[in-house]
Order: sequence, then C-alpha cells, then structure tokens
Amino acid sequence: MKMNERQLALITEEVKRLAKLPGGFYEKKYEGIDVDKVTSQEDFEQLPFTTKADLRNAYPLGLQAVSEEEVVRIHSSSGTTGTPVIIPYTAKDVDDWAIQFARCYETAGITNKDRIQITPGYGLWTAGIGFQLGAEKLGAMTIPLGPGNTEKQLSMMQDLKSTVITATSSYALVLAEEIEKRGLKDKICLKKGVIGSERWGEKMRQKIKNTLGIQIYDIYGLTEIYGPGIGISCDYECGMHYWDDFVYIEIVDPETGKTVPDGEQGEIVITTLVKEGAPLIRYNTHDISRIIPGKCKCGCEYPRIDTIVGRTDDMFKVKGVNMFPKQIDDVLSEVDGVSSEYQLIIDHVNGRDECFLSVEVEDALDYRAVAEQINDKLKSRVGLKMKVNPVPTGSLPRSEKKTKRVFDRRFS
Repeated sequence: MKMNERQLALITEEVKRLAKLPGGFYEKKYEGIDVDKVTSQEDFEQLPFTTKADLRNAYPLGLQAVSEEEVVRIHSSSGTTGTPVIIPYTAKDVDDWAIQFARCYETAGITNKDRIQITPGYGLWTAGIGFQLGAEKLGAMTIPLGPGNTEKQLSMMQDLKSTVITATSSYALVLAEEIEKRGLKDKICLKKGVIGSERWGEKMRQKIKNTLGIQIYDIYGLTEIYGPGIGISCDYECGMHYWDDFVYIEIVDPETGKTVPDGEQGEIVITTLVKEGAPLIRYNTHDISRIIPGKCKCGCEYPRIDTIVGRTDDMFKVKGVNMFPKQIDDVLSEVDGVSSEYQLIIDHVNGRDECFLSVEVEDALDYRAVAEQINDKLKSRVGLKMKVNPVPTGSLPRSEKKTKRVFDRRFS
C-alpha cells in the first residue's frame, strides 16, 4: 500500500518527535538511527518493527509519550501472558477511538435508531467500553450488559428489543444455540451482529448467522492500536475497510520482514497516525491477512484488508508438518453434519507426536464414517492423520469470551 502525502507527513514528523523525546521508548529503540533522514516511504520501511516483547519491556508506562496530566485512561491487552502491556490514552485518543467505532457501526448500516446489546467484557480490556463508546457516539441506545449471564442476556434481548448484538464469535455461538434450544428466534428483534476478538471459521459464521437470522460484520482492532474499531466488513463481506486517516497498514513477509505487494498475504504491521498517549511505529501484530486491491462494491473509499486468517504464532508443528487452526476449520466446513466446534490435543505418546481431534457430530450420523471422512481430508489437505473422536453436538466446552481449541501438551 502506497502512502499518501498526509500519511507520509504525519509519520515522518512523528518518527522524529518520538525519537527525540527524552527518556522515551523510541529514543532507545532508534538509538544509532538518523531519523532526520527518514523522508520517504522507502526510508520508513527500513525502520525496525515494534514488537509485543518491546511493549512488555516498557511496562508499566514506558510507552507514554505525553505528560501525566494528559493521560485520562489506561488499557491492557487481554491476550498478554506474563508482563502485561499497558497503553495510556489521552482524551483525544478516546474520542478518536469513538469516532472510528461509530464509523464501523455506520459501515454496517447501524443507526441511532438501533438498540445495541454489548456482551464483550469491560475493565482493562478494550472490548466492551469500545463498543459502548462507538454506540454512544453514534447516538444509538446502548445496552451494556457485559459478558456472561446468558439468562439475563436473553431476557433483556427480548424485553428491550435489541436489534444489534456485539460479541466474540464464541459467545455469539452460545447465544445462538440457547435461542435455538429455547425456540426464541421469533421473539427476538436482532438484525445485525458485530463480531470480533478472535478468528473463526465459515461453518461457525453460518451457524450464528442462520440461527439468529442476522447479517454479520467482522470488526478488527487490538488494544495496542486503540482497540476494536479500526476496521470492519461491509454488506458485501469482501474484507474489512480500515480507517487510513487514523492508521497506516503494511503487509510484510513473515520470513524476510519486507513489505509485500497488495494482494499478497503476510503479517499486518500498523503505524498510528494521530495517536497521542502511546503512538506506535511499525507495530507487528502477527495477524495474517492481505491488502485487497481495488475499490469495494459498497462504494466505501477506505482501503480493505482481508478477513484475518490467523496469527503466525498460532502455527503448530507436528511430525514436521506446519499447521494452522484455520486448516481444521476449512476441513470441518466441508463435512455435512459436523459442528464448527472441535478440540485438538497434541501429545507425545510412546516416543512420537500424536494428534487427538474431538469433533461435534450430529447424533444421526455414522460416527465412524464421519471420522474417516475428516481424516481423509486432513491427510489430503495438510499431509497429517489424526485420531478423530466424534462427540455429540454441544458436548465440547463453550466460552463467554474466547474459545481455546488447540492444546499442545508435548512441552508441559
């Protein structure tokens, strides 16, 4: 993606400012680099990436780039293990985030006449409060229930006639299954779902979409870069529009670190353009996607990235074969009568690695035949056989947040 003049001007100015901020994060990171010579996109692409490890090492407030009096809030990444990542926000950062989130709702055709039920978590995590900020900026009725308490979620959904549900895909599935089980589909008024926080497969998407009778929109974002709301899919479901007046996105080759041409897949690298509290330069998210060339049929002028395939650090290696969870999703999506839900356990048994794949299957099916079909497809697709264990639908764990599906016990 080629930088426009505004992006280049903002980025080069910000690089110089941050590198010369006394005691700042980037003063140390760019030590030995003459930032005054960063005047073009090519120069910018020579700068080192900022990593999650960098952010952890900056704990607690090493990323702060403004005075103490300007910080109005902090958030912390939900996915971080060990030392947390703390991100300070100024009042302008909070408002900018709300503007972006409201733009997401508008792209999804949501208006101030909608009633938005918010189920993601509140607190240090950016999710719940981000969905609320955007809804309030839009002027819609906000129903901030937060996570869990499914009984109350369903009650409020009916009584307040919620038209939009916001959730992780895992919790959206929980709600869809409960609504189906209780025969409530005709008693709810949902029209749209804004889903984010985790990668999910097509089979799960269709289950939620069809059970609830709603249009689904993928929302993108991460705590390090505002939070959810920096991009969203539109009605055409052909990637996610992202707000290039707030963030600049590159796609880089995971092996070489070099920027790849539009259309090619790689890791998403994000630079904030106007963030004050904790600006980030070339932050490697490790999310895998691509920039979609050309204009979208919806007419939106903002550029697009494709739906997130996964993360490079999600990859696991078994018997010399590199695998991603998405490959299992893709296989299951091709087998009739099989749920989107699975659990993969990788273990070391009798001196060799083994994969144990539990998969939810409809009761009426021949479990043995289904197991053989899944195994044949896995062998053909990824070159690896697994011990497939079909289980009844609904028997695998469900989550109100994110669902963990791969458990590697070889190193525990």
